[in-house]
Amino acid sequence: MSRIDVDDLGRRIIDGERLALARGITLAESTRDDDQARAQALLDAVAGHTGGAVRVGLSGTPGVGKSTFIETLGAHLTAAGKSLAVLAIDPSSPTTGGSILGDKTRMEQLSQNPRAFIRPSPSSGALGGVAAHTREALLLCEAAGFDVVVVETVGVGQSEHAVQSLTDTFVLLVAPGAGDDLQGQKRGILDLVDVVVVNKADGSRAIEAQETAAHYRNAGQLLHHGKSWVPPVLLCSSIENRGVVEVWSAIETHRASLGDALAQRRAQQAEQWLWRCFETELVRRGLQHPELRAAVAGVVADVRSGRRSPSRAAAALAEIAMPQGGPKAAAPR
Repeated sequence: MSRIDVDDLGRRIIDGERLALARGITLAESTRDDDQARAQALLDAVAGHTGGAVRVGLSGTPGVGKSTFIETLGAHLTAAGKSLAVLAIDPSSPTTGGSILGDKTRMEQLSQNPRAFIRPSPSSGALGGVAAHTREALLLCEAAGFDVVVVETVGVGQSEHAVQSLTDTFVLLVAPGAGDDLQGQKRGILDLVDVVVVNKADGSRAIEAQETAAHYRNAGQLLHHGKSWVPPVLLCSSIENRGVVEVWSAIETHRASLGDALAQRRAQQAEQWLWRCFETELVRRGLQHPELRAAVAGVVADVRSGRRSPSRAAAALAEIAMPQGGPKAAAPR
């Protein structure tokens, strides 16, 4: 793809062309060096059209009903005239590297809604509950003019911290009875969330859902005592379409409460993403270093056999790629 093609793709994304948006996200997710260069050029081309969406992070353990909740929320938002993009991150297999990418299938009605766009992406080993290029995908969705962008994490527990560094409001979905696991979660994800939703609060689980909500309210009061925002704990039934309107109202209230701090929060998030990308790029380039590549097999063998600790081995590899005296001078061309 030439530079002219990238500029054309950017214009089509800004015009709201879905196929162009999907193609742009695919480009951003590519691991090819040339594609990454083009993806950065694309982001530069649309930069003036980003930043206008309400950014919502959504987390919760598998089976809590994230997809059903998003579909119900999406129906409410689109009926109110808003457009919605959903970036659904699916876990990749640590053995095969593959992902099911079934979120679009689970959101069957929303996927057919002309005011909605659903993009499943594999986590591909990235930590923190999001994919390596989720931020780029989010910015492209904003450039396409979507009013709301929801980032749905892989749902693997307390490692989902990265979504908080991408979004304005972080929503945690919990199931009735989840209060029993509260002790292990207090200093993890609960420190980061802005809104807690007890989903599946219907039928025989209604009373248990109320008890769970009480547990989370008590924990929230303790953890956020003295802070300007204490996460509200709401009851919701996605299948009965109850409580979703109140959840969206809480999201809007939280975002409004940020006021001028929203710009500062986004600036801090951009800086955090900078260092995350920098670390990733250092590793990628380091593994291209000829001396480092030659040493990797032996160092890995030492670690596997216990002859060397992982921390000492990492320091040895780092010394090859970037000696203490400073980076090795590039060989003259």
